[in-house]
Amino acid sequence: MGRLEGRLALITGGNSGIGKEAAVGIAQAGAHVVVAARNPVKGAAAVTEIEARAGAQGRVETMPIDLASFASVRAFADAFSGRHDRLDILLNNAGLVLRARTETVDGHETQFQVNHLGHFLLTNLLRDALARGAPARVINVSSYAHTRVPKGLDFDDLEWERRRYGSGFAVYSATKLMNILFTRELARRSDPDVLTANALHPGFVGSNFAREGDVGLLGNIVMPLIRPFAISSEKGALTSIYLATSPDVEGITGQYFIKGQAVKPASPALDDAAAARLWEISEKLTAG
Repeated sequence: MGRLEGRLALITGGNSGIGKEAAVGIAQAGAHVVVAARNPVKGAAAVTEIEARAGAQGRVETMPIDLASFASVRAFADAFSGRHDRLDILLNNAGLVLRARTETVDGHETQFQVNHLGHFLLTNLLRDALARGAPARVINVSSYAHTRVPKGLDFDDLEWERRRYGSGFAVYSATKLMNILFTRELARRSDPDVLTANALHPGFVGSNFAREGDVGLLGNIVMPLIRPFAISSEKGALTSIYLATSPDVEGITGQYFIKGQAVKPASPALDDAAAARLWEISEKLTAG
């Protein structure tokens, strides 16, 4: 792990789970950390805990963001740019899985917007700040679940309006594939001396994922059975911390990491045409 004194890191969903543990690790490395959280109360509580555990008094703050609202993402980007003149590390960590199809205030399927479109918009709104932090790092938390989409994205039904929603896990898996495609296209469009972009699978983490019946049978029956075999949030955050801090990955871009190692993702994640198409569609959906 390298040192990050004088660096600024932004972590979405940094108030809980692996996001909070990543915040602790990155703050321990010396960075100033901005915890982007949907719930301001939980964000403030996380700041207190992170500062105490990392010995980072005065180097952690929270700002509100709701990835299910493009207006909220734009307001966050404006507020962030008004408060900070640069950004060195953007960890797009927040995400969710839902058992039933719902739509956001912007009219998009919720997992699609929160797990992909919201982060796509946030990253692009912060491109100037990232350029001022060059060489900056964008890190996208994906999942091994992307391998559950062997035929690739259905571009005729990205909003999951015509297909059976089921437990919602198929939708989640598709959004995790989007995370890798977005990472690879962002890397292709960026000068690696200015910005690198990498994705990761954190491992099967025993956090709040799929608790409280969010995904029906998966959450109520399957998850309790397999949760004892899960790793801790602390271990799940290690690859995020590695990609944020390590000098070993300087200049490395467009890769997918598991346990701190670059590995080959499933073949649909290597589809350059799909990555470019997803980018163009995402630009149109987040415009305005």
